[in-house]
Amino acid sequence: MTKTRTFLISAALLAALIFMGQATSGAGETTFEGEIADSQCAMGVHSLNRSHKEMIEMGHAGSTAEDCTRYCVHSRAGRYVLLTKHDAFKLDNQEIAEKYAGQKVKLTGTLDSKTNIIQVKTMEPVPAK
Repeated sequence: MTKTRTFLISAALLAALIFMGQATSGAGETTFEGEIADSQCAMGVHSLNRSHKEMIEMGHAGSTAEDCTRYCVHSRAGRYVLLTKHDAFKLDNQEIAEKYAGQKVKLTGTLDSKTNIIQVKTMEPVPAK
């Protein structure tokens, strides 16, 4: 065997081992913290400050972040998103997000940076401080 061929086979085996290790260890998974909000409030569709404040003050969406989030998703065709300090991420699993509407959560998942969608693996509430 030539040195080049030996090198190529070794490189291919190493790449395969690295890929297998990443696939089994949850490669690409990240932990995120933020609020489960609705897409309209979080993305500024009817909110100037990415919050529920305006909708709640108008009296159309209840009196809490949970009320507003559920109202905007069910009555205004919104989607549940994760609102962080700087970003709003779409979530692939709307059912689990609905359980935590308006609440602070910690979730683990994989972010597709092209679509800005997190594929949610786990989600849990963050205890109030």
